[in-house]
Amino acid sequence: MCLAIPSKITQIENNMAVIDVDGVRRECSLLLVEDAQVGDYVIVHAGFAISKLDEAAALETLALLKEAAALMEAQAGGRGEEPGA
Repeated sequence: MCLAIPSKITQIENNMAVIDVDGVRRECSLLLVEDAQVGDYVIVHAGFAISKLDEAAALETLALLKEAAALMEAQAGGRGEEPGA
């Protein structure tokens, strides 16, 4: 299964973008999306941005993912386990 996390474009050069997710930066290709601009949010799969999404949807998704991670961590902490174990 693949989890699509919205990533914000911070730089673009020659159809390659630097994307940021919560301070983690990576590069991806923009060959599959049209009119990508710095500040846009994209979904990335296998090193390629495959779709753009609006900022409100991206921020809502990121907030829900952080909430889910916090819940998993709290549940694991109550059992003395590592999250995802």
